[in-house]
Amino acid sequence: MTDTALRPDQLYQRCDPQDLDFDTTAELTPLDGFMGQQRAVDALQFGIGMRHKGYNLFVLGPSGMGKHALVRREVERRAAEEKVPADWCYVFNFDDMHRPRALRLPPGQGVELQRDSEQLIRDLGDAIVGVFESDEYRTRVQSMHEALEEQQEQAFSEIQQHAEEKDIALLRTPTGITLAPLQKGKPLGPQEFHKLPEEDRKRIEQDITALQEDLRRVLHQLPLWKKRTDEQVEALNHELASTAIAHLFEVLAEKYAELEPVTAHLQQVQADVIEHYRAFLPDQDNKPALLGLQLQRNEGPPWQRRYQVNLLLAHDRDGGAPVVYEDLPSYNNLVGRVEHRANMGALETDFTLVRAGALHRANGGYLVLDALKLLLQPFAWDGLKRALQAGEIRIESLGQITSLISTLSLEPEPIPLTVKVVLIGDRRIYYLLSMLDPELDTLFKVAVDFEDRFERDAESTHLYARLIASLVQQERLRPFDRAGVARIVEQGARLAEDNQRLSGHMRSLADLAREADYWAGQHGRAQVGAAEVQRAIDAQIGRADRIRRRIQEEIERGTILIDIDGSQVGQVNGLAVIALGGFRFGHPSRITARTRLGDGEVLDIEREAKLGGPIHSKGVLILQGFLSGRYVPQHPLSLSASLVFEQSYGGVEGDSASSAELYALLSSLAQTPIRQDLAVTGSVNQQGQIQAIGGVNEKIEGFFDICAARGLTGTQGVIIPSANVKHLMLRQDVVEAVAQGRFSVHAVSSVDQGIALLTGLPAGQRDADGGFPPDSLNGRVEARLIGYAERLQALAAARNGRLSDQAPNDAPHQAPALGRRGSGGEETPS
Repeated sequence: MTDTALRPDQLYQRCDPQDLDFDTTAELTPLDGFMGQQRAVDALQFGIGMRHKGYNLFVLGPSGMGKHALVRREVERRAAEEKVPADWCYVFNFDDMHRPRALRLPPGQGVELQRDSEQLIRDLGDAIVGVFESDEYRTRVQSMHEALEEQQEQAFSEIQQHAEEKDIALLRTPTGITLAPLQKGKPLGPQEFHKLPEEDRKRIEQDITALQEDLRRVLHQLPLWKKRTDEQVEALNHELASTAIAHLFEVLAEKYAELEPVTAHLQQVQADVIEHYRAFLPDQDNKPALLGLQLQRNEGPPWQRRYQVNLLLAHDRDGGAPVVYEDLPSYNNLVGRVEHRANMGALETDFTLVRAGALHRANGGYLVLDALKLLLQPFAWDGLKRALQAGEIRIESLGQITSLISTLSLEPEPIPLTVKVVLIGDRRIYYLLSMLDPELDTLFKVAVDFEDRFERDAESTHLYARLIASLVQQERLRPFDRAGVARIVEQGARLAEDNQRLSGHMRSLADLAREADYWAGQHGRAQVGAAEVQRAIDAQIGRADRIRRRIQEEIERGTILIDIDGSQVGQVNGLAVIALGGFRFGHPSRITARTRLGDGEVLDIEREAKLGGPIHSKGVLILQGFLSGRYVPQHPLSLSASLVFEQSYGGVEGDSASSAELYALLSSLAQTPIRQDLAVTGSVNQQGQIQAIGGVNEKIEGFFDICAARGLTGTQGVIIPSANVKHLMLRQDVVEAVAQGRFSVHAVSSVDQGIALLTGLPAGQRDADGGFPPDSLNGRVEARLIGYAERLQALAAARNGRLSDQAPNDAPHQAPALGRRGSGGEETPS
């Protein structure tokens, strides 16, 4: 039998402190960059430098790899070399108040324009009020009114003069102006008038009629004269208002002469101010009233907001391109929003309430988003895609997009978008999104894939040390001596689950260094050594291993049935791994198999109970293929078998127990007991080869802890795939137990090697005649399967004979039924 036991030096790949060329990390140059990520750095630099549409970046890799730090470093370095983007602001649209206009300004001038607009509003009020309260204005208006009064008086005087020449009086009464004949300077009454000669009466009546026509003509002219005068006053008002504010706008027009959109807006503002100059004049009666009470406006009159500038985005002239990290990438936080204010119980809005989103702030620069957070926000992913595809930022409310709200709202003018978006997420999100959304490859053409591990050699070990030196310098930790660095290197290999590789999970290593520094401080050490690093590792495990301890306690108390000595037929100790958060641990599970005569089915009880995952189910089906291919080639596979994880009440997934299940099945068929002091892990293929599995270190340690708790006998051990030897980085207590001969780790590459270890019988190979040796385990298995097949054939022959005796001669031919399943689950003849 081939020796499968592993040597202690195969169980743990040490990092010899003597191989390190420094005493402490204080002697090392801190690492300026990221180790082992050159491919990701090259992809990131390419994506940042590529300026064509669609070359946004998706940075993928496990959390804790330093993705954010690398993206921040590269993006900010590149952004500092780029030009500062333009400022953007929204102003009132005098043609359509519901569509605010967007103004683009050179960097830094947005703040100036906003400041100038605020000063302009104050100056406009002072200038207009001042001119309309001046003596000159009062004099000119008064002269216009006096001219009107003089014209009116002159017209009436002329009529009165004509009336006096004809002995007719022009009388002003409360009901109006009337005409009456005079006699000796006194008005005649009706009786006296009728006593006059007819000829005099007719003459007077004719004169009065003529005077009435003149009076009617004058009265008709009075409103026209009043209107003309009012127009003259209004023209004067506009003239004075224009004169009063002209110099204010001339200064601004000269300042912003090179910005045509700004000067055009200022011209519209100037025209609107002249048109609505009265809004600047004091008017106490213009305040709103509620229940008879005058209300004060808290935010100034509406005209003040009308001429304001809503500075949406401002930049420092010397700041470089913006780099924006949006932690909550909701739809509104990305594309902006229009806010509302409450006024007398109603909501109102205007262009001053338009707010910028992350796309506005990052416009002309870089926007960094967490992919998972983005996808969790309703409509955020669609909103981002729409903005990138259109090349513009259009602020729309979710109510408008979903057509849930039809009320009139603002529609701000879209702003052109030029931005480089960097999404950061794990690989599952990237591949799932690329499968479900074909637009991902159109908009995010550059995938920056981080390595999660890299080769372990002298160079990478030195880079690990420099990485620790960087952390020591940045966070003012105690220096690490060479033994402490060596222990972190070994832990890096453990995290990588490979003694020939090192983990790229920078967060775990940084946390370990920080915690080791803490324990060094607790013990009053000036340097951090291997003991402090190990103390930190033990403390991390101790904080997370409550469930592991509970399972071990229940195994020790006999609640969970696990045998670690003796032998049993059809029973084997399989090994499983449980992951709880960031902590993983292994524990043994009893796997049993039962076999009998049947139709070739291997029943997976876990699958039937819907507790087995698809990969585990696949592993069981592979067992069935292995049995069919190896044994009884001349006979049908005539067994019925059942496999189960005993005392398993949760889900079972993965194929790492398929070899253990096969061993239990072979033991049951051969009726040969399996050693219970050996635990098994490894997957198997249809050719009987044992394949690598994950979590090998945790699985070995899980069985070791159970054996150690009950007492190590020297015969206990674990069987693993040979392909997993390079992954071994076991705890020192396990390595020491193996070195002392109290525990063993075996590596096998085939089912035959494993079953020979577990049963003590040789597996056996087919001879020249095609048969297995009778005393071999394979010979026993095949003999049992041949017996099943012959028994099934005999039952079928007997059944066919009974059917022939009972059937009439002219009965049609019927194909014999092989059997039916009885109520007890046994195969019985039909």
